[in-house]
Amino acid sequence: MRFAKYHGTRNDFVLVEDLEATLRLPQDLVAAVCDRHAGIGADGLIRVVRGDASGGAGADFFMDYHNADGEVAEMCGNGIRCLGKYVYDRGLTTATEIDVDSRDGIKHLTLHPVDGVVEQVTVDMGTPALRLGEIPMRGDPASTFLSQPYEVAGRTYLASAVSMGNPHLVLFLEPGDDLEGLDVAALGSLVERRDEFPNRTNVEFVQMVDDSIHMRVWERGSGQTLACGTGACAVMVASSLAGLTGREADVLLPGGRLHVRWGTDDRVLMTGPATWVADGELSEAWIAQATAGSLAGAGGSR
Repeated sequence: MRFAKYHGTRNDFVLVEDLEATLRLPQDLVAAVCDRHAGIGADGLIRVVRGDASGGAGADFFMDYHNADGEVAEMCGNGIRCLGKYVYDRGLTTATEIDVDSRDGIKHLTLHPVDGVVEQVTVDMGTPALRLGEIPMRGDPASTFLSQPYEVAGRTYLASAVSMGNPHLVLFLEPGDDLEGLDVAALGSLVERRDEFPNRTNVEFVQMVDDSIHMRVWERGSGQTLACGTGACAVMVASSLAGLTGREADVLLPGGRLHVRWGTDDRVLMTGPATWVADGELSEAWIAQATAGSLAGAGGSR
C-alpha cells in the first residue's frame, strides 16, 4: 500500500490514495500506521477518495479522516489543507478552487500555488456551532457555554464550548500564566473524557499576547499535537465572543502560525501551510502483522 506523509503546521498525517474507494482501513491498521515507534508515525490518517466514488454529491474529493487511535472523526482543518496540496501537486486536479467532502459536510478550498507547487491553502470551515445540543455537551440543548467558569484539577478557568464540526472546549489562561510550562497532556486527557462531553472533546489552552492568540492543544483521539486547525478556528470564535480580539487574528501554535477570519456572514476562513514530507510503501507482511495485532504498540497504543 502506497502512502505519502504530509504536515500542516507540524500536525502530521499519512495520506493514502484510494480514488475509487476500494480500500478497507480497519481501526487497528490505522492505529499501527500512526504509531510513532512501530509504524510511520502521524497525528492521523487520511484516505483520499474521489467525490463521486464516495457518494459525495458535488464534491471533487472526499476526506476519510481517522485520528491516531484509528477512530474516524468528523473534520481536520490541517489535514484537509494537506489533502488540497496532495491532489493539486500530483495532478489529480488542475483547479485552484475545489470542494472536499467530509463527515462534517463539504468544505471549499482555495489553493495558492507558487511555481506550480501549493504552499498555502485557505479553507472555508463553515459556521461555528455554539448550542450545547450541536457541540454536543450535556445540558439544555438550546443553551450555550461561553466564558463560563470551568474547574480542572483544582483550578477554575474561564471556558467556552464551540463546535467546528467536532467538539472543542477552550480554556482561557491569565496574562501572567505560563502557557509553555502547562501540563497539557495531564489536563487535556482529564477534560477529553468528562461526562459532559458524550462524544469526548478536543481541549485548547489559550493566552492572548498583544494582538495574537497563543494556543496549545490536546486532540481527542490523538493526544497532544503541535497544531489543530479546527481548534484554531474554535479558539478564534471563542476569543472574539469573549471580547479578547476582533473577528480576525493570527493563531500561534507550537507548530506554526494559522490565520483565521470569522466573517460577518458567520463563516470561518482558515489559511495556513501544507508541506510534503515523504512517500513510501507499506509491505503486505507489515499490514498483515498490524491487522493481527502482533506489532509492538499496534491497536491503540495512543
